[in-house]
Amino acid sequence: MDAQGRGRAGDYDPADQWVFDPNTGDYELRSNHTAGRQSPPAQRRASGRTHETPGRSRRRDVPSQRGRRGAVAPPPAGRRRPRPEKSGRKKALYWTGGITAFLLVAGTACAYAFMNHLDGNIDKVDVGMNNAASSNGPLNILVIGTDNRTGKNKGYGDAGSVGHADTTILFHVSKDRTNATALSIPRDMITDIPDCPTVQKDGSKKVIAGQQGVRFNTSLGQSGRDPGCTWRTVEKMTGVKINHFMMADFNAVKTLSTAVGGVPVCLTKDLNDPKSHLRLGAGRHKVKGEQALAFVRTRHAVGFGSDLDRIKLQQQFLSSMIKTMKSGDTLSSPSKLYDLANAATKALTVDTGIGKVGKLVDLAKDLKRVNLANISFVTVPVVDNTDGATVLLDKPKAEPIFSMVRNDVSLTEVKQKKKAAKDKQAELLEGPMAEPSAVRVEVLNGGGPLGAAQDTVDWLQNTEGVTRSSNGGNATGGKQDKTTLEFAPNQADQARRLADMMGLPASALKQGKEDAGPMENMTLVLGADFQAAGTPISAPTKAPKDVPQVRANDKNLCVR
Repeated sequence: MDAQGRGRAGDYDPADQWVFDPNTGDYELRSNHTAGRQSPPAQRRASGRTHETPGRSRRRDVPSQRGRRGAVAPPPAGRRRPRPEKSGRKKALYWTGGITAFLLVAGTACAYAFMNHLDGNIDKVDVGMNNAASSNGPLNILVIGTDNRTGKNKGYGDAGSVGHADTTILFHVSKDRTNATALSIPRDMITDIPDCPTVQKDGSKKVIAGQQGVRFNTSLGQSGRDPGCTWRTVEKMTGVKINHFMMADFNAVKTLSTAVGGVPVCLTKDLNDPKSHLRLGAGRHKVKGEQALAFVRTRHAVGFGSDLDRIKLQQQFLSSMIKTMKSGDTLSSPSKLYDLANAATKALTVDTGIGKVGKLVDLAKDLKRVNLANISFVTVPVVDNTDGATVLLDKPKAEPIFSMVRNDVSLTEVKQKKKAAKDKQAELLEGPMAEPSAVRVEVLNGGGPLGAAQDTVDWLQNTEGVTRSSNGGNATGGKQDKTTLEFAPNQADQARRLADMMGLPASALKQGKEDAGPMENMTLVLGADFQAAGTPISAPTKAPKDVPQVRANDKNLCVR
């Protein structure tokens, strides 16, 4: 069976596998896959659908799939039949709203979690990190679109390409599951790729050497790198700890867009790209299959013809696909849902932590509260490189966004979180501040970069005038995630001054119960959230003004 005909073996339609149950108000899967097979006699008698006609054998009237509600006896005249409550499976379909298209599809598979054959559709890669499907904290999922050109993906140029990280989105979901940020990473950005341990086909392990100053897209495929290498590259670049990855290829775009009946897109001008074979006039269109793939691949006919312009098309496509999957047309159609679940699970390659349908279901349930209005698509800020073909990370603009993701600060609900943070700061940070020369502090490295303690002491003494600072070496007790400042009650004015200099959040301050002696130091332990001396540790409350955002619920989005 081909990608568009999965589940249609023999002469039955997948929709005919589902029977409407008037007692639950939901569709239920037949225990067998033979359309029109008779139910047991007892069931036929109970349903009242068995008829006997002289000279004919017994038969069962099976209404068409779309008319199964008509099989239910009508209510008495003048009374409206109560609307049945949504079953657990049907509610599960709504849990997935507000995540990227591939992740949303995985959630849609909730309705078919009991269909064990879907597990066999999913490809898994052991990247050396087997995280639980869900988490009590923020979730960071790396979504990778690879340009693999083997098998079904032949014929798109660069024949035989093993597939690089052509499209990469770091999808951050907040701890309270009310909002999400989808961070697009340009494939042509110059970055450093760390050493990467990989698992070979025979089960052995091989460490692939890292590279400095290379294109980001070579973090996958090049030299045998697997998705775990892209995972580690993004963590190194952003400082964000990733929980899971999901990867799909060209064929996934075709099958998923077809399964939902097409994805609406909008253009402000005619597009004619001979390389991607996209020809669309200005206005609104619904794309699927090859045309959908051409839409997300095209770049030569948009803007300046760069990968950055193509990212705008991809962000529009993904946000529109999310809306389409949440629509009633999709959720109310058993046939579409069947095709969607099949296409999604066959399209995905994931880490072992979510390598089964049941685990994908757990993940989807965990993300059920995310609202479309609170999903922001943002592109990592970059500047042109001197070679004219690649780009460089724009650190002054990118670091605030990375910090917001690391510290779980939303791009859509900033005002509410800012107020809560201010209440904590009023308790610990408001009050008089000591002069820099009066601040006594010992700096220890408990998770920051190599040499971070001495770099911080140098910065404090030479730039900020904190001459009574010293290097305490490495902290004992192992690595810690967050930077902390321990101080005594009579050192509160010193703590406020140091917190102001370093941009420490209120949560970093740990006040003791007893006063300190006149020569005692405060203790500053640099955690994994420490980036560099002079870089604020607390996250900004909003992204830089000139960094554009796309909201997933934007109905007027139209690419120029």
